[in-house]
Amino acid sequence: MSEIVVGAAAPLFTAPAVTREGEVTVSLSEYLGKNVVVYFYPKDDTPGCTTQACGFRDHRPDYEAVGAVILGVSPDDTKSHQKFSEKFTLPFPLVADPDHAIAEEYGVWKEKTNYGKTYMGIERTTFVIDKEGKIVKIYPRVKVDQHAEKVLEFLKTL
Repeated sequence: MSEIVVGAAAPLFTAPAVTREGEVTVSLSEYLGKNVVVYFYPKDDTPGCTTQACGFRDHRPDYEAVGAVILGVSPDDTKSHQKFSEKFTLPFPLVADPDHAIAEEYGVWKEKTNYGKTYMGIERTTFVIDKEGKIVKIYPRVKVDQHAEKVLEFLKTL
């Protein structure tokens, strides 16, 4: 895996996901011609991840107005995604990446430390992919407050 940088082609993926319609298969290639926000988050229904997801949910009409699609990706399975999506009425696909293959491809599966324990997990990161499938912005180590608004402001410049 080479490092993902602005200007590089976004790594394509196809994976199970959950939407309002239930379980589906999402392929990043389906979204060519649209701007896509792919945000990686550690775990469904945790405080930071809920704040982040609800921020994107609350601004979805604004994202649609600028022609952008939102995809959330975490190592949780589709059952967990279904509960999370229903609990918070999330109107965008949540992609299941239990083997963390997509996260590794994007370089966000990293060694983390919490309370003195070291483990592998998702580094909360957001990628903005343009209509041609190129990465145009990377938000590493995301702070969830106001994140959806920051990404939206960037999208308005495209």
